[in-house]
Amino acid sequence: MNAAVPARVRVYTGYERLWHWVQAASVLLLLVTGLEVAGVVRVLGFARAVTAHEVLGFVLIGHAFLGLFYFLSSGAIRQYVAEPRDFATLAWRQARYYVSGIFRGERHPVERTPEHRLNPLQKATYVMILNVLLPWQVVTGLATWGLERWPRLEATTGGLALWVPLHVAGAWAFAAFLVGHVYLTTTAGPRPLSAIRAMVTGHEDAPTHAGATEASS
Repeated sequence: MNAAVPARVRVYTGYERLWHWVQAASVLLLLVTGLEVAGVVRVLGFARAVTAHEVLGFVLIGHAFLGLFYFLSSGAIRQYVAEPRDFATLAWRQARYYVSGIFRGERHPVERTPEHRLNPLQKATYVMILNVLLPWQVVTGLATWGLERWPRLEATTGGLALWVPLHVAGAWAFAAFLVGHVYLTTTAGPRPLSAIRAMVTGHEDAPTHAGATEASS
């Protein structure tokens, strides 16, 4: 039997990497400009921060629809769909790994492959982010944006006193997700920066049999 040797395999296409980093930059800049609108930081000035926040919001919405079209048309959406078979068992093993196994040097309970990049907990998290939190932010953000332009809507929708706190709550949830996401990314590969490097280059080391060739870019 041939011994396993490291090989470079492609795990992300160029579009997936571009989509990820544009999305990440949009969310981070939305958080920064949102903090400035709330008076927490000063970077651009209030008026420019409001304008930038609104523009970035529409960029995020448009980019999300482009991503949805790509993931549906390419079939990559399957990466994010949880398989019912053994889902609960694998999710429990993954949770135990995050809580204790990772600190004892145990092997990752779910093998990461180009066809299955996400573990069960990641899939469940992305379902919540993409189907609950992102629409929440879009709806509350659009409501806030619309009320500032059509004040008559305030009487029928609850006004800024309702929508702004809801939008801020969603923003804090996004911030918490980003912190957890960055940390857990450092646990996904053999080295802390392996997964992040893969999202930059598209490739990562994976065990394969001798004689395998490098994946095409």
